[in-house]
Amino acid sequence: MKIAAVVDKDNRLKPLDQGEIIVIFEGKEDRKLLKNPGFGFKHGGKEKAMQLILENGADAVLANKQFLCPCSYEMSLGRLKYILSESETLDQLVQNYANSSVKILSELGPELYAEEHHHKRLQLGQR
Repeated sequence: MKIAAVVDKDNRLKPLDQGEIIVIFEGKEDRKLLKNPGFGFKHGGKEKAMQLILENGADAVLANKQFLCPCSYEMSLGRLKYILSESETLDQLVQNYANSSVKILSELGPELYAEEHHHKRLQLGQR
């Protein structure tokens, strides 16, 4: 299974638009490092990153709270699985994945992919 994660220069896991590097890996040793085209974009960065992840044939993506946005989630829905983990670094994620201490889901609730302002409106029942 090809897994995608976004990391910063210190190998810490980040939301799609907040890490300089997209890592696509199969197992511990086989890693492909890609420059994240969405890094630093206030609008559209998560979608740019997701497009590159999809183009590189990932089967799953790290998706902790607010790592995605509604648009990047919609782009990936049905095409990727979502990996939930408490890991803070890529190495911890790989270790936890090897130990089966991650959750792999086909869909996410909005509390995980909605951006903060959108999530608050959902909680209040507003659109």
